[in-house]
Amino acid sequence: MIVIENVSKKYNKKKVLDDVSFDVDGGEFVSIIGPSGAGKSTLMHALIGATRVDQGKISIDHYEVQSLRPSQIQEYRKRIGIVFQDFKLLPKKTVFENIAFALEVAGYSKEFTKKRTVEVLKLTGLEELRNHFPHELSGGEKQRTAIARALVHAPELLFADEPTGNLDPENAEALAKLFKTINDHGTTVIICTHNRDLVNAVNKRVIKLDNGKLVSDKENSGYS
Repeated sequence: MIVIENVSKKYNKKKVLDDVSFDVDGGEFVSIIGPSGAGKSTLMHALIGATRVDQGKISIDHYEVQSLRPSQIQEYRKRIGIVFQDFKLLPKKTVFENIAFALEVAGYSKEFTKKRTVEVLKLTGLEELRNHFPHELSGGEKQRTAIARALVHAPELLFADEPTGNLDPENAEALAKLFKTINDHGTTVIICTHNRDLVNAVNKRVIKLDNGKLVSDKENSGYS
């Protein structure tokens, strides 16, 4: 599903990604870890088409991500789910409306939008919060809403960039369970994180970056 081949990226003559290569099969769960400045976020941004790499290839299904034009990037992002650390929720819309909005702007019918939004509310445990606004939610509830919005169009691939950055350990553990449930439903999950508890709770494949280089790639592993 995903092929990352000899990818390099420089900022101000400093290599933040240095000849990184690995593959991810459909249905895998991968945690990308490493110290601050290791290149995790740069790699994540390259995977979603927000950053162009200087060398190498990123192939996701039939998309050559590093070569996509702006219109093609929009099409590509409709096929994937993206979760950011800062949630990016619409403040004047309820939890239900924030999730449904992703389908509304894509032109889906009201009937389908309602049905699918209810399904995702149940999956993420947000049914009782469906009429709450973002300012009424805890950090963990906001993050679950952001994840639900990313899932509502049933992507085969979910990216999450530092999803527990604003969460306490208890909420981080709950989020790990949610990501595992999403993965169990068949979605490929790739998270970029420095959260030890999250990675250990997931206990799936762990790729470690350091100074832009891939230094380890282990199955059924924890944070090291």
